[in-house]
Amino acid sequence: MKQKKCYECEKGNLTKEKVDYRKYGILVGKYPAEVCSRCGEVFFDSRVVGEIEEMVKRKGLWGLRNKTKIGTSGNALDVKLYKKLVNFLDLHKGQDVEIEPIDKHKFEVNVI
Repeated sequence: MKQKKCYECEKGNLTKEKVDYRKYGILVGKYPAEVCSRCGEVFFDSRVVGEIEEMVKRKGLWGLRNKTKIGTSGNALDVKLYKKLVNFLDLHKGQDVEIEPIDKHKFEVNVI
């Protein structure tokens, strides 16, 4: 039987493996996938994707990404964080954070 080639790089062979799936750094579970021997790309079939989505929802990791608007507070600008994200990050009023620009359209916030 001829081995399947990678859908991404088209050079490596796909092997069946159980791989860890993480969302926001949290292990969701170990799932069957096809993994490329050359580029390392991981492919899940649609049934497995459904299982992963269900587990992500059960673990409370679904819907943490939100769109928000920049507001004002006195002479400064602020960014509102939704309660679900605040709870996930375990943030509290008065905590120190460090903000660093990544490029002109992205910045990173780290809790100190």
